[in-house]
Amino acid sequence: MRANSLALRLFLSATAWTVVILLVTGFVLSGLYRQAVERAFDRRLSVYLKTLIADVASPEIPNEKAGQTLGEPMFELPLSGWYWQVTRLDGSKAERHSSRSLWDSNLPRLEDMRVETGSDGLRRSYAQGPEEQRLRLVERTIDLGDEGKYLVSVGGDAAEIDDEILSFDRALAVTFAVLAAVLLLTTMFQVRFGLAPLKRISDSLAAIRSGNAERLQGNFPVEIASLARETNALIDANREIVERARTHVGNLAHALKTPISVMVNEAAARPGDPLASKVAEQTNIMRDQVTRHLERARLAARVAVVGTVTDVVPVVHALARTMEKTHHGKDVAVQIDMPPEARFRGERQDLEEMVGNLVDNAFKWASARVAIEVGLEQPEPNRPVVRIVVDDDGPGLTPAERQQVARRGRRLDETKPGSGLGLSIVVELAALYGGELNLSNAPIGGLRAELVLPAA
Repeated sequence: MRANSLALRLFLSATAWTVVILLVTGFVLSGLYRQAVERAFDRRLSVYLKTLIADVASPEIPNEKAGQTLGEPMFELPLSGWYWQVTRLDGSKAERHSSRSLWDSNLPRLEDMRVETGSDGLRRSYAQGPEEQRLRLVERTIDLGDEGKYLVSVGGDAAEIDDEILSFDRALAVTFAVLAAVLLLTTMFQVRFGLAPLKRISDSLAAIRSGNAERLQGNFPVEIASLARETNALIDANREIVERARTHVGNLAHALKTPISVMVNEAAARPGDPLASKVAEQTNIMRDQVTRHLERARLAARVAVVGTVTDVVPVVHALARTMEKTHHGKDVAVQIDMPPEARFRGERQDLEEMVGNLVDNAFKWASARVAIEVGLEQPEPNRPVVRIVVDDDGPGLTPAERQQVARRGRRLDETKPGSGLGLSIVVELAALYGGELNLSNAPIGGLRAELVLPAA
């Protein structure tokens, strides 16, 4: 995917939303699991707490014997992380009984830590125990009337909670990583599948541009079908406009040439009249300008047609045979080298006019040899060009002369037939197609004319 592609934008946006959703979901699930583990741990502590309260409230069990019915060996191991403590609150001197595991330490009071009492009368929170252990504490205050008021506390090692949550988080991370990979692959497939119709439209437009098709064909999704219809309508409208332009140009040419011809004939009928001579001079200039601009309009209209393609090989061979017959008095050998797949993205008569002028000039000035070479290149992505090189072994041109001959009407040798418009027409016509004409010295000694045109 390219950096500025629509597919990359869709993939990155889907990836970003996937990551955000998975992260939020992971945090929520981790938080809910933590709450569930804490509730389960608190229920376990609450069972021990109720057993302690029952022991304290039983007249048959002295306070110093409380906790012996818990049945949990961890309360007997020193600093095991599991502790209980019973503190009498109403005496002049505080009485405290605790598990053996607590040793000579005391459990912190959640009441002093300003922990709120729950609806069930219990306080629950984390606190720091002996040896800087992190404990989960549950405590309750009970009032037995004349028998006293007590604070009963039970604590357990919070490492069990942390280990459970850590194990869950690891499993959740692995699961979500696999899920993210699957979702990203699915997203990539969906993006490619969803944008496939656009690729089909692009290929169809390329086929139209290269002359292999005239319209967009095929079934497209509803969202893109309207685009295909409008594109076809645009192609049809373009062809209609070009055809109308051709008709108008033809009508204009006919309308202008007739009065100009009348003026030329009337001026020619008065050979000695200065006014007639001036009219003839200006009329010829007018006719030349009209012809030039009408020709440019005709060429521009033709170039605007979408999907016109011409094979280069038959055109070049036909022009070479024609020039050999036209210049039969000269013993000129023609060498042609070109690939059979060379195709020009334009009309045949335009290619004939451009290459014909170049080959005709080469035959006019060549001493004994003319070389025509055609090559296909792609200097820029998706912009192939066909390069037509015509060399001769004639006298060649200096750099200053090469600049002059491309101008309209300039001829360096008046003994040669022609109007001097050939190369200028080639330059103008090539420019209309987005191409160019370059003149240089040929390896065989004469002039090299290098014509670059768009390829199909």
